[in-house]
Amino acid sequence: MQAPEDRLIEILKTAGVDFASSLPCEKVKTLLCRLNFLGMHVPLTREEEGVGISAGAALAGRRPMMVVQSSGVGNMLNALLSLTGFYGLPLAIFVSQRGIYKEGIAAQAPMGKMLPGILNGAGIPYTLIGGREEIEKIASPLKEVYAKGLLHAFLLSPAIWEGSSAAAVPEAANFIQTVPAPCSYEKKAPSHTRYEALKVIAPFLKGNVVVSNIGIPSKELYNLLPQGSNFYMLGSMGMASPIGLGVALCTKRKVFVIDGDGSILMNPGTLATIALMDPQNLTILAIDNGAYGSTGNQPTHARYVTDLSVVARGFGIREVEKASEEGEIIRALSSAPKGPRFLHIITRPGNAPVPNIPLSAGEIKRAFMEGLTPFNLRGD
Repeated sequence: MQAPEDRLIEILKTAGVDFASSLPCEKVKTLLCRLNFLGMHVPLTREEEGVGISAGAALAGRRPMMVVQSSGVGNMLNALLSLTGFYGLPLAIFVSQRGIYKEGIAAQAPMGKMLPGILNGAGIPYTLIGGREEIEKIASPLKEVYAKGLLHAFLLSPAIWEGSSAAAVPEAANFIQTVPAPCSYEKKAPSHTRYEALKVIAPFLKGNVVVSNIGIPSKELYNLLPQGSNFYMLGSMGMASPIGLGVALCTKRKVFVIDGDGSILMNPGTLATIALMDPQNLTILAIDNGAYGSTGNQPTHARYVTDLSVVARGFGIREVEKASEEGEIIRALSSAPKGPRFLHIITRPGNAPVPNIPLSAGEIKRAFMEGLTPFNLRGD
């Protein structure tokens, strides 16, 4: 039996799709590896970016499509309506619909369940694909997308991929173009995985306020240092540093943010806001493993061409350091310059086999707020 990923690629080719862009989702990681077969595949840092890139490709005569997950559709709506729809440009959006079928991450449920209503309210037509036997429903509306310059969303249930025999494609095949040589910034060889780096960092976090990035980073932190002053993010990628900034502006306590390269690249403008507001109690721990660790270790731009230390300095953060070895991390955290600080920690891809956090969103919020409230005023 043909794998559903391969059948979908066949349907896309038949429709003449020749330009793809994507953000990773664990449910469709095997499909993502095949997008280069369409002609060009652009890995994105944010969904809205992909709308603009797809519009440019359509204006140049290409037939673009995007692969995102349901939580990312909210990042696209204005651009979809004021650019793609307004100019009558063709775009097929394939949405990995999370939160509706055997979902293990509760934060995925709100957007996943509300997505059909949101699309209806926005006037964006969509087709529900509930299983692999329904993949053929894609062909007809997809043909109309490019024949009439339409916008259409295909909501893909995770049930489609259950039991798929599709084999992963080697990472190098993700890029149709030759990946450029790294920029001539300071390179450091990674010495640790993220978990090993967090083990070194944990003693410095004890008793302090910590905001931790979504997914496995939060699980690893909970495994190493479970404390009420940790805010474990369960959703909203790209929001770790903004949340940390908001907390730091409202407390005298030291605030640490455990962020990642993929998350920072999704919302880099926050670094400029951090520099402008100048919170001296804020430290960003940018753990850069060059991969989207929670969705299958797809490479980020930081693996090849982007130095987050240079980015942070360019946005105006003065206290920027880079580390990879245990001694370098300890020395950086043992020093006490005034913030905001940006500690760029280079690590290897890889996730520790730690269990899920046994706390609900409400329990995480209450413990964090109870611990923070007595200290939440910046005045004397």
